[in-house]
Amino acid sequence: MKKVFQGLTIFLILLLISSTVLASSAAGVNPDEAMKLLVAGNKRFVAEAYNRGDIGQARIAELRKGQYPFAVIVDCSDSRVAPELIFDQGLGNLFVVRTAGNTIDDIAIGSVEYAVEHLGVQLVLVLGHDDCGAVKAAIAGGKPEGHIDAIVQAIKPALAVAETKQGDLLTNTISENVNLVMNRLQTSQPILENDVKKGKVKIIGGVYSFKDGSVALR
Repeated sequence: MKKVFQGLTIFLILLLISSTVLASSAAGVNPDEAMKLLVAGNKRFVAEAYNRGDIGQARIAELRKGQYPFAVIVDCSDSRVAPELIFDQGLGNLFVVRTAGNTIDDIAIGSVEYAVEHLGVQLVLVLGHDDCGAVKAAIAGGKPEGHIDAIVQAIKPALAVAETKQGDLLTNTISENVNLVMNRLQTSQPILENDVKKGKVKIIGGVYSFKDGSVALR
């Protein structure tokens, strides 16, 4: 019984140490390091060389005392664009804000602010994807029923910019919609704009491809 107790004590100590290491390492991930983690994870996803770490009961136990994500992903709600999967990340690694068309409102911005101010996240990725249904709805025009129209209205400024450019209108609008959301976050007062200016946080964009699962960051 004494040996069992000693073994349990050692296990708890190791668990506490691992949780402390997790907190200190994740909270200190700078934007460039975070971007490298996302790029490497996406490459694994595309190559089907998945890392099965950071899941399961051991990981759940690590995260009981808190969360320490290294990046915020502002993503579309499309079921085919799951950030934890396409960036090959486990529990607790990403703080995800998802809405149709990766549009944002005050609640979404507040969610990003929380991750930056209270969780120490230094990288925010606005992630669009090709063949986006919400963007298609904005291009189609008209007035969708219910609250869906609010999504379309949020994308229309991006459409207006895309219409002035050469090339495929859908592709350009998807890209401009990412730019629009990035700009809204970068100029959001009083928190994010100041954090960006101070270099405390970096906001980048990207587009996910259904063709091969790759993400083009910019």
